[in-house]
Amino acid sequence: MPVPIPRQRAVPAVESDGQGGSPHSAHQLSPHQTPQQPTDLTLLVIENDPADAVAVPDLLDRDSTSGGRVRVRTARNLTEAHRLLTDDVHCILLDLALPGCGHCPECTEADDGREGPGLGALHDVLRMAPHHAVLALTPSDRPEYAADAVRAGAQDYLFRDELDGRLLSRAIRYAVERKRADTASYKLAESRLHAQENARLERGLLPTPLLEGSDLKFAARYRPGRSRALLGGDFYDTVRTPDGTVHAMIGDVCGHGPDEAALGVELRIAWRALTFAGLCGDELLSTLQRVLEHERESEEIFATLCTVDIAPDGRRAGLCLAGHPAPLIARQGQLAQLMPFDGGGPALGLLPHARWPRSQVELGGAWSLLMYTDGLIEGKIAGSDGSGRPGRLGQDGMVAMINRQLSEGLRGDELLEAAMSRVRELNGGELTDDVALLLLDRDSRTANGKAAGKGQRPPL
Repeated sequence: MPVPIPRQRAVPAVESDGQGGSPHSAHQLSPHQTPQQPTDLTLLVIENDPADAVAVPDLLDRDSTSGGRVRVRTARNLTEAHRLLTDDVHCILLDLALPGCGHCPECTEADDGREGPGLGALHDVLRMAPHHAVLALTPSDRPEYAADAVRAGAQDYLFRDELDGRLLSRAIRYAVERKRADTASYKLAESRLHAQENARLERGLLPTPLLEGSDLKFAARYRPGRSRALLGGDFYDTVRTPDGTVHAMIGDVCGHGPDEAALGVELRIAWRALTFAGLCGDELLSTLQRVLEHERESEEIFATLCTVDIAPDGRRAGLCLAGHPAPLIARQGQLAQLMPFDGGGPALGLLPHARWPRSQVELGGAWSLLMYTDGLIEGKIAGSDGSGRPGRLGQDGMVAMINRQLSEGLRGDELLEAAMSRVRELNGGELTDDVALLLLDRDSRTANGKAAGKGQRPPL
């Protein structure tokens, strides 16, 4: 049967220091740690025939480059090697003449002559010591065995008849460093694969607007506050129901971690399903609050939300705010301003029996509607209060910024990109909070059936 993975022994094995000194107990770095200079290493030698054993302690001399010693432990079989293999062993020197366990497929292949002698034992050692460097000791007249050993997983090989102390010392140190490099490369590749899988998952969770049949133009930008993340606690969506009404929403779950991002996705999907089911206004938000209460990890978690339902003719809309900042609207020929709103309700998850009034807003013929999360307005801006001290951009600063960008002729995607870049510039670096922007446009051609008149300000 395969040799089991060893456990750490309480008392280190007796060993030689390779310098002819008396045996002593070793307490060195784990093979997973980066050693300090000078480096002392521990070598476990597994040899088959004691009569023909290589005198490794006699061969090893002091490494002239680092001054470190190589301590040696010797085992005559895999059972003894299992007992001597502790976490302070850095490298294993395996005699390929050693027989394998005889039960695993690798041993059977070696016995059949397909892989050469000793590869069954090598596979046993690699399973027994997956985090240790392994050197294969092979006859000089059979170099193919050495190549097979490296292909099977050994870090390097040595020819028995060509051994000397300096070569052996260098080979041991090379094998240890190569094993560390291989382990680091594997972990890096695994981390990259994990990141790619997360990225694909997060991209799949970002919304695809369902506006088929609508004459409105849609644009959005999303920037999570978490480093290397694609998805944060902010969420948004836009759909058109069969009656021609366009529904849009944007929200923000408190916090910035993956749990908040997952909760935001759940709320967005629930909003889309409830909207297609015909819910709107207070009824929809009350149901979303129940979803939040069931899905959140603690009672301190809440979410802000802004919903807009635009009539099929595009000239008026219903607006609900649940602790969320009011949208920005720019009507044709006018400066952008915050959408007028008489009052809203609390954020979802704060009050058990809250209500959210729905206000009716006249949009006009041609207009643009910008919905955003508070990450856009909470970035810092130097001297905002005239004192030179950093303050918040705030809603007034955002409105002024958007109007300046409108005056420069920016519209649609270009406007959203410029707004994100300007806010980061004012903040002096990346924002710590998530930011989501959603822009809906109804242009003058749609509203009047002709191009906007000369001198009129186009929408966002």
